[in-house]
Amino acid sequence: MTAQLTFRTAEENDIGRFVDLYDGAASWMRTMGIAQWKPGEKDAEHFRRRMREGELWLAADGAGRAVGAYELWWDDEPAWGAQPPVAGYVHRLMTDRAAAPAGSGRALLAHAERRIARGGRRLARLDCLSSNPRLRTYYEDAGYRVVGEQPGKVAADGSRYGVTLLEKELG
Repeated sequence: MTAQLTFRTAEENDIGRFVDLYDGAASWMRTMGIAQWKPGEKDAEHFRRRMREGELWLAADGAGRAVGAYELWWDDEPAWGAQPPVAGYVHRLMTDRAAAPAGSGRALLAHAERRIARGGRRLARLDCLSSNPRLRTYYEDAGYRVVGEQPGKVAADGSRYGVTLLEKELG
């Protein structure tokens, strides 16, 4: 991991940056032929809700620019069903492809894992679109293992899609 980042929890005045990071990541995915996120799909209210119900984290480079972010949830019934409180759930891991230093994605993931462990949980969990083998490989290379599939996760618009469930045991 080569990225030297600092992390902080988000504040209300950071919400626009989350929207920008999401839209930028979604646009990049589209240009790469990855049909996962759509620009404009997550608005300010989405990130405000995530701030109230979980945690939003921002990563800044050495110049103090926000170059990445992620959401941390303490439960995730839509993908994982009812579970005992043994895991933290990482969502919307995103980087600014033009500004983030190499290794930023892994640095964000490692930070999320440390935060989950500090929260007293022993597992980091996440899901990725079943039709995105590149992302699945990325997470497996980071030490995650596939533990299941959720073929009918419900999207905000009511449509259904399949996700691969992955988890990592934390030290």
